[in-house]
Amino acid sequence: MENPRKSRLNVWGLMLDQQKPILTVNNVNKFFDATQVLFNVNLTLYSGEVTCILGPSGSGKSTLLRCLNQLETIEGGEIRLDNELIGYKKNGQVYRPLSNRKKAKQRRKLGMVFQSFNLFPHRTVLENITEGPRYIKHLSRQDAENRAIELLKKVGLSGWASSYPAQLSGGQQQRVAIVRALAMDPEIMLFDEPTSALDPELVGEVLRVMKDLAHSGMTMAVVTHEVSFAMDVADTVAFMDKGRMIEKGDAQQVLNNPTHERTKEFLNLVDK
Repeated sequence: MENPRKSRLNVWGLMLDQQKPILTVNNVNKFFDATQVLFNVNLTLYSGEVTCILGPSGSGKSTLLRCLNQLETIEGGEIRLDNELIGYKKNGQVYRPLSNRKKAKQRRKLGMVFQSFNLFPHRTVLENITEGPRYIKHLSRQDAENRAIELLKKVGLSGWASSYPAQLSGGQQQRVAIVRALAMDPEIMLFDEPTSALDPELVGEVLRVMKDLAHSGMTMAVVTHEVSFAMDVADTVAFMDKGRMIEKGDAQQVLNNPTHERTKEFLNLVDK
């Protein structure tokens, strides 16, 4: 049966190519000094699908996301985007780090939204959004502003373009952060617990934007504790514990009938 999430109108103007592996994580290991924090992690993201990564605090979820976006280097394994090795060039069996310029070019394909909003406080909403498209993608001011205004309208912030971050609520700031990432036209959106820093009454407005984006067909990897969000929009759920990917598969299967005891224990403790 066709996934109804994918049959909806693509209101964000995104090109869809479902079922195509777009990003692969193969046997990735990560250390902080002598402490290993990721152990042979494997994961595949498919174009147009939403993958939610669940697990207790300290399980390696955020570290994995930061490795995908090259904010952290890996000490073993490979990450490939569109079948291109991320962060390294391979000669035979030898891996050599890419230059910062080449890493930055790869990173443009990945939009990332963090727990904290990371907006420039001395710049308006419009300036926060247009800086990347103007100075990295070399869009004209007018084109960058037109795109920003279009995206702000989609997240319900049409009247806030000239405001400063301090004039916005936390939920509004996070929606601006989402727009800022989208304005770079990424292939994949990465969300690192985007609602964890928000007051409970503000969580819903951010999740609504993320659900709209998911329904549009954007490829997304979401680290979250919001199990109800995963129930609503995820195609795949991956569960991590102590740096290991211990269960992954169809979202409804994992969430409603997990096979690993640790996954069952975690889901029994959270509010669905």
